[in-house]
Amino acid sequence: MDGSHTDDVVPIDHGGDLAAARLLFPHAPQPFVDLSTGINPYAYPVPPLGPDLFTRLPEAAPLEQLAAIAAEAYGAPSAAHVVAAPGTQILLAPVAGLVQPGRAAVLGPTYAEHLRAAAQGGHRVEEVADVASLQGADLAVVVNPNNPDGRIVPREILLACAHALPLGGLLVIDEAFMDVVPGASLAGDVGHRNIVVLRSFGKFFGLAGLRLGFALADPAIAARLRATLGPWAVAGPAIAIGTAALADRSWAAATRARLAEASLRLDRALADAGLAVVGGTSLFRLVRTHAAGELFEHLGRAGILVRRFANDASWLRFGLPASEPDWQRLAAVLASFGGSPRRRRAPPRR
Repeated sequence: MDGSHTDDVVPIDHGGDLAAARLLFPHAPQPFVDLSTGINPYAYPVPPLGPDLFTRLPEAAPLEQLAAIAAEAYGAPSAAHVVAAPGTQILLAPVAGLVQPGRAAVLGPTYAEHLRAAAQGGHRVEEVADVASLQGADLAVVVNPNNPDGRIVPREILLACAHALPLGGLLVIDEAFMDVVPGASLAGDVGHRNIVVLRSFGKFFGLAGLRLGFALADPAIAARLRATLGPWAVAGPAIAIGTAALADRSWAAATRARLAEASLRLDRALADAGLAVVGGTSLFRLVRTHAAGELFEHLGRAGILVRRFANDASWLRFGLPASEPDWQRLAAVLASFGGSPRRRRAPPRR
């Protein structure tokens, strides 16, 4: 298969799929510079771990400590409002199952997984384009900040949405990228019986492979979710690393500053290539260009993987390079992309 022809290959449907990237671009230089995820490339330094964390089942006390530290870090009312899980992905179906099957509305475009999980729970799923269209939904889902455009729905609007839901309705806020803009979180509002907030650990701390995430909810809802997950849902190493990382406020503050600086550098690199940034967070940038398909292939053949989107062929999402050589490689490959800046300019907004 020639790396320049990808029309007959199923597109990569999520970030970080290097196996699919190797099939798409078999002649690309290795290793790939993977910019296709929104994961922090400057990972939290994993502390030394004792062998007991691997040889013994997790005990209750460390998990309770993790919940308490997570509550403090995220701004939840108490540890009783926190459910630890092996990644937020595993929580989507149980959370959707908190509501009797009905209408599920997801503010989009965003992660497809929320629609899938709701459909599996028996809901009639619908992707809506504005917050007003969430009204009347039994299950309303908002990713905030959103992937891939970084849209943030203000807290006051989300609280009004929760208040307007029908009796028994639930508002789910997926705050996977909220660590970079913590002031917009609804974590402190989960005492309301109809709000659940999901928090991802791996994205901000750069440890996606650890598989750790949290649901923040009213204690009664939290207890239901814990019962669904069952005992020992979170591995001992994940409990230990998550506890250390969430308690390290100085690292978090320094990392937010580092990511903000890196995202500005990415803006400059994209602007130098004639690409218009139309959204994102400090973990990723979204560009819109008529030449998105050509640029995706140009980068891929050079061993640089970015995120493309089936629902909008003019979008590409760029994560942050992990090292100075990766930054230089990205700049060089962007500079070698053929065509004028006019050709690569973003198309008009629809």
